[in-house]
Formats: sequence, structure tokens, C-alpha cells
Amino acid sequence: MKRYLPFILFLVLAGTASAQKKSELIAEIESLKTKISDVEQELAKAKREISSANAKAETLDTENAGLRDANATLLSNLSNFSELSKQNSDNVNKAMAALARKEKQLSGINDMISANDSTAIVSLTRIKQTLGENANVGVAEGTISISSSLNNLFGSDTSSELTEEGKAWLANVAKVIKANPNFKTEVEGLNMTGEFGPTFDQAAAVAKELVGILEIPANRIGISAKDGNFKEGINIKLQPDYKGFYATAKESAKATR
Repeated sequence: MKRYLPFILFLVLAGTASAQKKSELIAEIESLKTKISDVEQELAKAKREISSANAKAETLDTENAGLRDANATLLSNLSNFSELSKQNSDNVNKAMAALARKEKQLSGINDMISANDSTAIVSLTRIKQTLGENANVGVAEGTISISSSLNNLFGSDTSSELTEEGKAWLANVAKVIKANPNFKTEVEGLNMTGEFGPTFDQAAAVAKELVGILEIPANRIGISAKDGNFKEGINIKLQPDYKGFYATAKESAKATR
């Protein structure tokens, strides 16, 4: 028995050592499994982070592309706005230049109107000096009106033959007409009965005296007859040469274009 004891003891020790190594191996395997699990978790985390980073990179690329497109559009709009602003500025300058020309035209026309009005007022003073302070003379809208009754001119409201008093009065009127060569003259007959034939004959008799006897050019004399609205008589109107006035205004407008 004693002879086998060492051998038995060796087997026991060998078994104990083998069991210990197996236990160590198992522990090492468990440790490796834990490490592998940790590594796999780290790897999964890294993959998620990489995936997130890739997604962010794609998003940034998309945003950058959008920003580039937006910048290109903005630059295009700025260019268009600049061109439009330039066009608007040109249009404004043209409009201002046209307005300045129109103002110059209107200023010239106003000056001519003012000159006609001033001439009429000055002529009114001279007419009164020629015809006398009691002469029936007035000015309205640049037109001078010299009036006389039918009795003074014809002796009655139905006659068309001038009296000596009427002829003397027309002689002074002729002086006024000749002193104002820039005015056109109109002999206007007024009646309150509506019978314009006799009134026109009376106006024609006055015009005939002015042209045939008092040497007023026929092209400066006009004749008309109208309702006097409860008034009758003869008005001799001296008014600006509107035809010449508008011709001058037209030439003025052409000159300022």
C-alpha cells in the first residue's frame, strides 16, 4: 500500500493541477468573451457614429448645394435689380427732362398770355384817351370791347344807315384799331328780339365804314350777330391774334423738344 501511495498522491496532485488549469482557462475564456462583447459594443457605437457622421455630411452637402443655388439666385436677382434700377433711373431722368421741357413750354405760353393781357390793359388807357373818359370800354380775358348804342350809331334800333355822330365815333375807333395792329377786330351786333338779319346788317354797315372809308384792312375785320340777352347795340372787339398766338406757341413747343 505504501508503495502505491506516492503514485496516488501524484495522480491527486495532477488532477488538482488539471482542474485548476481548466478553471483558469474557463475564466480566461469568460474574460475574452467580455472583451469581445465590449469590442463589439464599441464597434457598433463606432458604426452608429460613422453612420450619423455620414448622414450629417450628406445633409451638409445638400445644404451647401442649396446655399450655392440660393447665392446664385441672389446674385442673379441683384444683377437684375441693378439693371432694373438703372432702367428706372433712366426713365426718371427722361421723365424729368420731359417735364422740364413742358414747364418751359408752359412758361413761354404763360409769358405770351401775360404779354397779351398787359398789352390789353395798356391799350385800354390809350383807348380812353382817344375816345374820352366816358367811352364805354372794357377788358375781359385779354379782349378789349368798345360799345355803342344803336341810337348813337344809327338814330334808331331798326336803321342800318350811320349817323354823322356814329361816323365820328367810328373815326376815333379806327384810330384805336390802327394803333393796335397786333389785335384782330370783330364787329359784334347784339339784339334782344331774335331777329339776326337786321342786326347783321347793322354790324356790316359798321364794318363797311371801317374798311371802305376809314381804311382798316378787310382781313382784320370780322362780323357777327348774336342774342344780346336783353341788350342791344354794337360791340367792337379788339382781341389778340389767337391764330398767330397758337402758331407761336406751337413753334415754342417744337423748340423745347
